[in-house]
Amino acid sequence: MNKLYRIQTLNKISPAALAILRKSGRYEISDDVASPDAILVRSADLHSREFGDDLYCIVRAGAGTNNIPVKACSEKGIVVFNTPGANANAVKELVICALLLSSRDIIGGIEWVKTLKGKGDEVSPLVEKGKSAFVGPELLGKTLGIIGLGAIGGLVANAAVSLGMNVLGCDPYLSVKSAWGLSRSVMYAPDYRTVYEQSDYITLHAPATSETKDMIDKRAFACMKRGVRIINLARGELVNTDDLLEALDSGIVAKYVTDFPNDKIIGHPGVIAIPHLGASTPESEENCAEMAVKQLMDFLENGNITNSVNFPEVEAPRSCKTRICVTHRNIPNVLSPVSGAFSSLGLNIHNLVNKSKGEYAYTILDLDDDISEETLDHVRSLNGVLRVRAIR
Repeated sequence: MNKLYRIQTLNKISPAALAILRKSGRYEISDDVASPDAILVRSADLHSREFGDDLYCIVRAGAGTNNIPVKACSEKGIVVFNTPGANANAVKELVICALLLSSRDIIGGIEWVKTLKGKGDEVSPLVEKGKSAFVGPELLGKTLGIIGLGAIGGLVANAAVSLGMNVLGCDPYLSVKSAWGLSRSVMYAPDYRTVYEQSDYITLHAPATSETKDMIDKRAFACMKRGVRIINLARGELVNTDDLLEALDSGIVAKYVTDFPNDKIIGHPGVIAIPHLGASTPESEENCAEMAVKQLMDFLENGNITNSVNFPEVEAPRSCKTRICVTHRNIPNVLSPVSGAFSSLGLNIHNLVNKSKGEYAYTILDLDDDISEETLDHVRSLNGVLRVRAIR
């Protein structure tokens, strides 16, 4: 009989995505389910939450995982998934909007027009007289620098080329897949400094990590063209707020458009603060949720990992009666004792796949026969092993 998996949903998850789970008949879904096998989440903060031994994975319907204690999950062998690229088009469209908002004072002009209410026949001549206060440059022929050329950055790069911009991108972790998706007109910069020095506009599409925190600071601003326009729809932590305000006041930065307002920047005349609308489209939310659900199902039912932020990507077709999935540390002499535990019982390992990612690794073993809980407990006790489960 197939196992019934318990899924806890935090935040509102797309009904269409949840319908995929319900259709399979193998999932109990609730926001208060006891001892969940998996958590499906969007923005709920999980940092203060205790995770039980039954929890195998947390799936974030979105790209960022700042609301999840990834390191703590890794130490317990809990796989954390995200959905990179599912909201890419929505964010790309908002970047295009941000480019235009940063160039022309469209918002200021709209607000000014509201003050003309009640002027009657004077409105048209007043508009013609006052419009010069809101002019700004065109995008055509200007240079857009892109930090990060992943799913979103790549779409932005290609869209900017179509708008007639010169596009210069930098991404030290650019994948082959992402590179193949870029227009041939996109120029690759060897370092961030080159982007800073040559760009009229800069848009950020990097994750928030210890390495990227405050990457846009005094040193970065000092390299930029005077009057540069910066767009940050990625993460607020990428930009040092105090250094940004100084750059705005000195005229180095003409406009800063961000999807991550904070108290210090709200109300500054050089800042356009958007209330985190990057992925706020019905299409994006549905895409993220459906992608999250499919990854969750493939992991729980088959042990395959796709788009994990803490464990490697591993996929293997099911070929035997029993599949053993082991999350473990990426250290020497872990696999031999694990495989030895099965071979000592005369169990044939039909297939074995092992991959690592940083400090952690993941191994799938397909066995011809079933296995006892006693043997599984023995494997769990081995040095370096974090979590073991059997899929039958």
